[in-house]
Amino acid sequence: MEPFNCLSLTNKKQRFYTAKSCSTARRRHQLLGIDHLQSVKWLCAVFLLALFCLAPLSGFALEAGETAPDFKLQSLTGAEVSLSDYKGRLVLLKLATTWCPACKLLTAEIRKIGPFLKDQNVVVLEVFVQDSEEMVREYLGDHQSPMTYHALLDDGQAYDAYSIYAIPRFLIVDKDQIVRFDSSGRNVLADDIRSLVEEYNPSVPPESSGTEN
Repeated sequence: MEPFNCLSLTNKKQRFYTAKSCSTARRRHQLLGIDHLQSVKWLCAVFLLALFCLAPLSGFALEAGETAPDFKLQSLTGAEVSLSDYKGRLVLLKLATTWCPACKLLTAEIRKIGPFLKDQNVVVLEVFVQDSEEMVREYLGDHQSPMTYHALLDDGQAYDAYSIYAIPRFLIVDKDQIVRFDSSGRNVLADDIRSLVEEYNPSVPPESSGTEN
């Protein structure tokens, strides 16, 4: 941007008004410069955010065949629940928050096939990574899941172990605690979940644990 230059006049009165005009113009010029800089910063921030959102998140996902990191977290009843508690059963692991719209959509998709998950003896562990107990209770309301379900409050264990950079994260963990699927930012629908459960849960033992919200 070109620097602002004022013409010098010899008349005293003219010089006064010219100086005043120059001062005002310079001020406007400075403000325009500040606004321009702020606009550039804003555009850069939006660009970086868009780049992050559009970039593939596979680098943050666990590879199929990896052992799922274990954790021990507090449930809403105060009991401690570990992923390894459910070795021998298929686990749907959801890493989410109460305020994320996409997380709510995934919750709705899981609820659609609740009876199917119960019949398949599937465990659903929903880990809330940035929420208080009060927020989670309000989020869940009085909904009762037909399958074995635990709402867990993360203390940083899951956040670190699963390198959570995008939510929701949805994982299928098989009976040997091996990761079979990691959504890593992809949308997952009820039919997708059903197909994955049928693929990785071929033999279904009788259900041995109750439901908890």
